[in-house]
Amino acid sequence: MRTPEEMLDLILKIAKEDENIRAVLMVGSRANPDCPKDPYQDFDVSYFVKSVEPYWDNMAWIESKFGRPSLVQRPESMELIPPEKDGSYMYLMIFPDGNRIDLQINQDPYVDDGEPAVLLLDKDGDFPEIAVKKDFWYVRKPDQKLFSDCCNEFHWCLNNVAKAIAREELPLAMEYLNRYVRDMLILMLGWYVGAEHGFQAGVGKSGKYFKKLLPPDMYESFVKTYSDGEFPHMWDAAFEMLDLFGEAAWAVAERLGCLYDEDEEAGIRKYMEQVREGL
Repeated sequence: MRTPEEMLDLILKIAKEDENIRAVLMVGSRANPDCPKDPYQDFDVSYFVKSVEPYWDNMAWIESKFGRPSLVQRPESMELIPPEKDGSYMYLMIFPDGNRIDLQINQDPYVDDGEPAVLLLDKDGDFPEIAVKKDFWYVRKPDQKLFSDCCNEFHWCLNNVAKAIAREELPLAMEYLNRYVRDMLILMLGWYVGAEHGFQAGVGKSGKYFKKLLPPDMYESFVKTYSDGEFPHMWDAAFEMLDLFGEAAWAVAERLGCLYDEDEEAGIRKYMEQVREGL
């Protein structure tokens, strides 16, 4: 596997030899000093060019410069999940040695949104200043309305989980359990972590850092919320979610001075028990 230094040398060599490429920016995990380093990190790179046209859907150019990828996706050329048409073109590439490059070719000026970024090359010396916000990925402190909305959405969507399990509608039950309900659970657990760390911590996408940030007993409970396709196990996972959410919500409410609607939790718990017993 090529080293990070070898990959960056290649990325910069291509840019330096191409008059149309004026600047190179790296974002993502490799630009974030708080992100743990490992060999699976992508190279999220933007080439800022005078014209994007020469690179548009041009695999011949990609292969001549970077080599032939083992797997590639070109979102702007897809009909299934097309991105917004913003004038840029993206190549998502995995190479035979395991390295991945997400290359965006952009002819529009850079807009700093605070995301960690590293300027690798500026041929013209006029690239906009990057004012990185250290807290860009940190958990944001909720107010009462956001806290209550999260609780309500979590509790309400559990009723759909219960009905789908009772009807043995496996795909629907799994979608509600692992999408709508889990999203709110992860949001609340993120606030729990934020409150414990003075909102100076980030939990990562989908709570990927929970293992190191949550207390061991809470993380063990979180693991139990992932069910296989057996309906009794799905009931166990759903009630585990309810218990864990309540524990986290009470802690967040106490720490932030929010009000937690315990009647709402009791209401959905009773309904879930009724549905599990066939009403």
